[in-house]
Amino acid sequence: MGRDFEVRHDLPVEATPEEIWAAIATGPGIDSWFMGRNEVAPGPDGAVSTVFGGYAPTLPITAWEPGRRLAYGEPPDADGRFVAYEFLIEARAGGSAVLRTVTSGFLPGDDWADEFEAMGLGLALFYGTLGEYLTWFRGRTARPVTVFGPPVADWPRAWTALHGALGLAHDPRPGDPVTPTVGGAALTGTVYHVSAHALGVRTPDALLRFVRGFQGSMLAMHHLFTPTEPDPDAAWRSWLDRTFAA
Repeated sequence: MGRDFEVRHDLPVEATPEEIWAAIATGPGIDSWFMGRNEVAPGPDGAVSTVFGGYAPTLPITAWEPGRRLAYGEPPDADGRFVAYEFLIEARAGGSAVLRTVTSGFLPGDDWADEFEAMGLGLALFYGTLGEYLTWFRGRTARPVTVFGPPVADWPRAWTALHGALGLAHDPRPGDPVTPTVGGAALTGTVYHVSAHALGVRTPDALLRFVRGFQGSMLAMHHLFTPTEPDPDAAWRSWLDRTFAA
């Protein structure tokens, strides 16, 4: 048993097609909103590669129309599983555009519904972050940070601890102010994304994301446009250890 799926997102942004293309079709651009480290071998015979912990897919490009359309995906594996990504750019007057994303594929097995729900939450976070990047940081590139915190046994308690460390109420909403201190530096920011599995915060120099990881720990998946720490991974690891210490 399994199911075909298709998830669509529309992102109206004050960005040009060229700026959007740089964000979705170059390694540094993808580093600034997606996850892990990314490389793009450009062209219709190229590929998009991502390295995120032990996850390191290389997805062949299936459509390459600069400024208009990009598509890439993995061929079906033995049980039929595959995921494909398509980005369609529609220019508008005044230097703005709409980026339409289509994520489709097939999820095998009896637990496809749980996997689909988790995928939907992840896509909402990634494309929400892409919208923030194109609105506030387009033209810049980020240093990605990926840090796993201590194991979490009680997720409601963990979210409460995170909210407290960020100066947030128990039930945060987009637009709420955030005031974390990392590595001795006080930050100010604004919540831009909230879901059952993630919290996204925009600061003047970063997009900070806290995610319930599949391996049972709180995961920091950040994009730093002006790193202030010589070793930001170590600074955020220390922050997570303090925040989620048993």
